[in-house]
Amino acid sequence: MKLQEYRSKEILARFGVPVSGGETATSPDEAREAAARIGGPVVVKAQVLVGGRGKAGGVKLAATPDEAAARAKEIIGLQIKGVTVRTVLVATAARIAKEYYLGLILDRGGQAVTIIASAEGGVEIEETARTNPEAILRVPLHPLIGLQEHQVRRVGFFLGLPVELRKEFGATLRGFYAAFMESDADLAEINPLVVTEDGQLLALDAKIVLDDSALFRHPDLESLRDLGEEEPSEIAAREAGINFIKLDGSIGCMVNGAGLAMTTMDLVQLAGGEPANFLDIGGGAKADRVAAAFRIILDDPHVRAILINIFGGITRGDEVARGIVEARASLGRQVPMVVRIVGTNAAEAAEILRAANLITAESLDDAARKAVAAAASPV
Repeated sequence: MKLQEYRSKEILARFGVPVSGGETATSPDEAREAAARIGGPVVVKAQVLVGGRGKAGGVKLAATPDEAAARAKEIIGLQIKGVTVRTVLVATAARIAKEYYLGLILDRGGQAVTIIASAEGGVEIEETARTNPEAILRVPLHPLIGLQEHQVRRVGFFLGLPVELRKEFGATLRGFYAAFMESDADLAEINPLVVTEDGQLLALDAKIVLDDSALFRHPDLESLRDLGEEEPSEIAAREAGINFIKLDGSIGCMVNGAGLAMTTMDLVQLAGGEPANFLDIGGGAKADRVAAAFRIILDDPHVRAILINIFGGITRGDEVARGIVEARASLGRQVPMVVRIVGTNAAEAAEILRAANLITAESLDDAARKAVAAAASPV
């Protein structure tokens, strides 16, 4: 789950990271009032979960409250990479002497949380990695011991921070690390971390991406989710307890088990098709969850066929088959459905599916081929 900048800053501030103060606004009048309370020059920043805000005109300076209202009027409603700006952050404008990049990632390849640091902050770290990889320091942390003082010093020396700010930087990095670990984050960035002209260390921008699988441990963080920028189908799937990711193909997939879902998607690709989604209805799925899965898949107008691949272990094949038949009868849009059910009560399931005139398959390869052919046939 991605967090907006202002939410990320709220978390970092709780762990002692110095951040630039600010308030959110959803209208020019609110931006004017926020700028008046903050006092002095401010920066008005679009709050969207995509990059490239500055280049798209989503970040503007304002010297007065009236200017802040004018800049907010320009930004609110702006489309940035297909996302409409609904909220802006009005924050203190800093006089910057030097910019740095500071990040923490869960490096699955290296099996360690890793610090990424660069003295070339304020630009995309991917661009720095491409053009000047020597400017980036990577420090993997021990999974049990965590951040050590010698690593704090190493990062501070690499960045070339002024001596008088080394102690403050140590506290900032330790707080940044604590926020990352306590939030079960996958990624956290401060870009830029700046030294101001009056010698302050300050996080001007921040991004945190949380591990969705760990959100059950953080109901407070779950409430920070911005539903306005999520796919409606993914919201509906989460509410129904279904693991779902929307993709760009034409074959909807309904599967029980994440591994089986990945295999099904691979075989659809091998058969010449493109999966429209990853969808795992989980074990022991009842008819209501099957019906919810159908609705989510068919909300995508690009879906031209559905491949249902169920392995009956805990889940009884006959119960899923009845759920499929019942749910199909209630659907507003009909597309070809190819069903493969094996395992517990598969024979009973086959009888139910044949009686309902659904397309069945003997193997997963067979099911994938039939689904691709059905999707390619004229409507």
